[in-house]
Amino acid sequence: MGHLTHNKNRPKYLDLRRIHLPLTGIVSILHRISGALLILALPFMIHLLQLSLRSEQGFEQARLWLDGVLASLFLVVLSWAMAHHFFAGIRYLLMDLDIGMERTHAVVMARAVLFAEAVVLVLLLGWLL
Repeated sequence: MGHLTHNKNRPKYLDLRRIHLPLTGIVSILHRISGALLILALPFMIHLLQLSLRSEQGFEQARLWLDGVLASLFLVVLSWAMAHHFFAGIRYLLMDLDIGMERTHAVVMARAVLFAEAVVLVLLLGWLL
């Protein structure tokens, strides 16, 4: 009674190369990754803001750091994370209202999230360049 029965036909390992994740699953995983990136970047961004507000020298130091190539890449990734998390969050709020729960609608909404974030990134890159 206390023993769990094990199915002998179950695979011993999970081969991630053979799994076909649907678009809705990809958007879901990206939503979690973008949220984690935003949380992890928050202390650094608060530090930069605090540094820039402390003094004129602090502002200049923050500005010089933000002028670097690595900082530009960081800001683009952070902007993607914000755009994706925002649009995917709206998708999930709509799903909470039972909007877009059918498979075809869920895929359309997932595509809309990816399209909207791509538009934001193109506009951002056009503005930066």
